[in-house]
Amino acid sequence: MQPSDYITLEEQYGAHNYHPLDVVLERGQGVWLYDVTGKEYMDCLSAYSAVNQGHCHPRLVQTMIEQAQRLTLTSRAFRNNKLGQLYQRLHDLTGYDLTLPMNSGAEAVETALKAARKWGYQVKKVAPDQAEIIVCEGNFHGRTIAIVGFSSEAQYKEDFGPFAPGFKLIPYGSAKALEAAITPNTVAFLVEPIQGEAGVVMPPAGYLREVRQICDRHNILFMADEIQTGLGRTGQLFACDHEGVRPDVMIIGKALAGGFYPVSAVLASKAVLGLFRPGDHGSTFGGNPLGAAVAIEALAVLTEEKLIENAYELGEYFQERLAEIPSPHIKEVRGKGLLIGMELKPEAGGARRFCEALQERGILCKETHQHVIRFAPPLVIRRKEIDWALQHITEVLNMK
Repeated sequence: MQPSDYITLEEQYGAHNYHPLDVVLERGQGVWLYDVTGKEYMDCLSAYSAVNQGHCHPRLVQTMIEQAQRLTLTSRAFRNNKLGQLYQRLHDLTGYDLTLPMNSGAEAVETALKAARKWGYQVKKVAPDQAEIIVCEGNFHGRTIAIVGFSSEAQYKEDFGPFAPGFKLIPYGSAKALEAAITPNTVAFLVEPIQGEAGVVMPPAGYLREVRQICDRHNILFMADEIQTGLGRTGQLFACDHEGVRPDVMIIGKALAGGFYPVSAVLASKAVLGLFRPGDHGSTFGGNPLGAAVAIEALAVLTEEKLIENAYELGEYFQERLAEIPSPHIKEVRGKGLLIGMELKPEAGGARRFCEALQERGILCKETHQHVIRFAPPLVIRRKEIDWALQHITEVLNMK
């Protein structure tokens, strides 16, 4: 079959809720992907940061095979021998008391929202059904009905209402707006340390430290969505670590299983997650032995192979070199570690045409919010591979 044949199958039999680049991939290794014709591409998206460890990392492949031959799923009706080991690994790595495992990032966010409300009623003593959670304009926390209900993106909400109450939107990056929005019914503030889907939007320096202080002052939970920014992507274990702050609730996913399996988790203290009782929450697949085994090894790969340090060092290098490109189209280059956004001027004609041109040259990235190209390669990338990519990016960004 030709690439066009695969595309025709997707278009004919699949719902049209994505607008992918027309490349049909069949295998990957490290930072490289290969289409059905054998053409090689450098991956500069990492499946939205789910593949921090690189495609088909041999240690994860072996773990997946070995565990799949033993036991894949029991449901949480029974215990398995991998889940407790994952909990301990996350505790030792992050310092959080407890873990509640789920599958997708959106499920983890929903879990955190439920935890915050339960804490608000049982600990803060907010009146029943009056809890408020503050979120930010430009947020992207998932695609469920509850989550899109507090999005500021019109398309995410169109024709999907009515939505759940109890959420308040404020401008991103404004500590003053956060403090002004808090009421006696406020139980939590949910925020991305860097807004990835909004176009790699950076808050002002010191913002997260101010957030931590405000949350402490008003007795509300600081909940960080680090599904995309966490687990090494920004050159620290968590993006919050750049400002030395510790959220009350940490939400992780994507790279937690290195792209092999959907695994997400909410991390928090016993004072928060300890409030859940049997029957309050659950998931058939959440915490399954296959996902847990892969997640344990994925975390080991991140730390033992020093991928976090590599993201810090090469992220600085990549961002500096991108900022030096003499192109009339570039408005700004911003980011942390290997999460980099290149914003183009409106007159550049949108980011997609540049992504399509890069695809032709063997580099895969994706536009976000029309005018931003996101560069987020796997954390196993090497300097010589970045240098190779920079030559093509420079030429593409100087096309008319």
